[in-house]
Amino acid sequence: MRIGWAGLGNMGIPMVKNLVRAGFDVTVYNRTVGKANTLKVETGVRVVTTPRELIKNVDFIITMVADDNALKAIYQSPDGLLSGNIPANLLAIDMSTVSPDTTKQIAALCREKGIGYLDAPVSGSVKPAENAQLIIMAGGHEQDFEKAKPIFDCLGKVAHFMGENGSGNYTKLAVNTFLGITVQALAETVIFARKNGITAEALLPIINSSAVGSGFTKIKSPGIISNSFPAAFSLNLLNKDILLAKEQGLSTPLGNALAESLQVALRKGVGDEDMMAIIKSL
Repeated sequence: MRIGWAGLGNMGIPMVKNLVRAGFDVTVYNRTVGKANTLKVETGVRVVTTPRELIKNVDFIITMVADDNALKAIYQSPDGLLSGNIPANLLAIDMSTVSPDTTKQIAALCREKGIGYLDAPVSGSVKPAENAQLIIMAGGHEQDFEKAKPIFDCLGKVAHFMGENGSGNYTKLAVNTFLGITVQALAETVIFARKNGITAEALLPIINSSAVGSGFTKIKSPGIISNSFPAAFSLNLLNKDILLAKEQGLSTPLGNALAESLQVALRKGVGDEDMMAIIKSL
């Protein structure tokens, strides 16, 4: 199975490596060509310099990019994926977190060209991507989901079909709303404890062994204790996702408070750090 892959960020690189290890024939495109060339040396992938070239002689196109504008550019620019001759029976899969509206627009353009399209965002950051432990949520036609299943099985521990195009995006935005509220809640909990003489070192083991502890609280505990927040999933990206959720109707009390808190954190300059750096802003 031949795959054309666009987007070599923190998530894209380990995902491509997993596909190569599984025996897939992969060609890559990235706006920063240096990243693609480095990956070529490491894995033997082929490199192209435009999305139009990427679409030649492949069975699948997979995009993993930062936002809606990057995705639209890959598909709709003068040298984009849809600007050249389209191979028969091609299936396009977007694994980015973007607006359901953007997904529906691009899915419609693809179907006009005879291309199947899945929105298949993932839950999980860099480490799960490296270990092929992502959770994949897909929207589109179910037969396209089944066609893509061998790919998903190499990238994640589970893949769920959620419904029509946009359903994967809606699911991901719901998951990340919960994620953001959890980040805010954990930060506020630690701050309250500290103000009353309880250190994070003393508090977090109790939280992690209690009913409210989780894999997430355990993963984030070392960074909170050391006050060090290298980005596994940046606060900028969480803010982007919550703004997308707001565009789709998120207007609950905690959702509104989270959106406001993230904006304050960005103004305080912690956007490039891990989302848990919101504790520094608070």
